[in-house]
Amino acid sequence: MKTQTDIRFDNYVDDYKHKIQDSIDFIGQDVDFFIRIKANMLLDLSKKYIGQIETIDALDIGSGIGLVDKFTASFFRSLVGIDVEEGVIEKARANNPGVNYMRYDGTKIPFENNTFNIVFAINVIHHVPVAQWNTFVNEMRRVLKPGGLAVIFEHNPANPLTRRVVRDCEFDRDAVLLPHKKIKELINNSGLKITDDAYIIFFPFRGRIFREIEKFLKWIPLGAQQYVAALK
Repeated sequence: MKTQTDIRFDNYVDDYKHKIQDSIDFIGQDVDFFIRIKANMLLDLSKKYIGQIETIDALDIGSGIGLVDKFTASFFRSLVGIDVEEGVIEKARANNPGVNYMRYDGTKIPFENNTFNIVFAINVIHHVPVAQWNTFVNEMRRVLKPGGLAVIFEHNPANPLTRRVVRDCEFDRDAVLLPHKKIKELINNSGLKITDDAYIIFFPFRGRIFREIEKFLKWIPLGAQQYVAALK
């Protein structure tokens, strides 16, 4: 994505995952642990609000090297990933040959209005210049089909461990973390209708029981991550 300080993710293509791992090692889980949780939640939201997931055409904005797509692509009818740097896109293509990846300018999504059933951005907007946040969400809405679902996942700045991870991660030095109310404001301003939002990942432990417990904690602003989902 276009960033606050022109950080180039191409510089981290070969060790992107390792850099993230270095910043979260103190938690005691690997990168895939957190990615799988968000991927599974994305799929659950897709089923809940769209229906038959195998009929869904999806767009991943700021797809990076395709870490999330690894766990979602096989469920959707089609998945497109877009990002701003060619090296990142090439790595994503190598990681997920069945996904259509393309480069874009970081502002105008290169698709017609009403193209996708679901559009999602996972930990992306905090790298977008603040002045472009509204444009980013407006573009999400534009390419959604009527009745389509937009989902935004972001770090939770109210969580002290999350702030530590962001502080210690090289390519997050440009990050401007979004409070939950700001994400909801951006979505409301775009004309999308919020249907679901929550704080997530309270416990850095594997096991379905912890994810079930977290459903009862979703309104407490202490989860490591957060999401807002909205319909067009």
